Amino acid sequence: QLPILQKYGITHIICIRQNIEANFVKPNFQQLFRYLVLDIADNPVENIIRYFPMTKEFIDGSLQTGGKVLVHGNAGISRSAAFVIAYIMETFGMKYRDAFAYVQERRFCINPNAGFVHQLQEYEAIYLAKLTIQMMSPLQIERSLSVHSGPTG
Repeated sequence: QLPILQKYGITHIICIRQNIEANFVKPNFQQLFRYLVLDIADNPVENIIRYFPMTKEFIDGSLQTGGKVLVHGNAGISRSAAFVIAYIMETFGMKYRDAFAYVQERRFCINPNAGFVHQLQEYEAIYLAKLTIQMMSPLQIERSLSVHSGPTG
């Protein structure tokens, strides 16, 4: 609904749908908004972690230019919620449980499927390790690598 999107100043839209939903969950206003379309089934075995870096880059790019992002799927309960939780976790260094609560305070009906929850919990360790490496100086990384590789000779 275009008037609502414009009222809230939305500039970018992440559209998460599976192929069978493509006829009704789709970019409707491509001339007015930048879209990222992800073809993802709301299925516990669907690998969503692989899409997190691309999604974060899209959201960050929008926010850096003063934009606002809408993340939506068919019902706004599982897939879109999982991606918003992942973004909040990584961007603000939050644990899954805290990011879930933060998002749920704003949209009470979120309920990522069990497979997505498991992947979000796994992602917590992944992004925390990445943050740790980013915070280390090159010398600390070199020392850490030499300790783990053992003596050479």
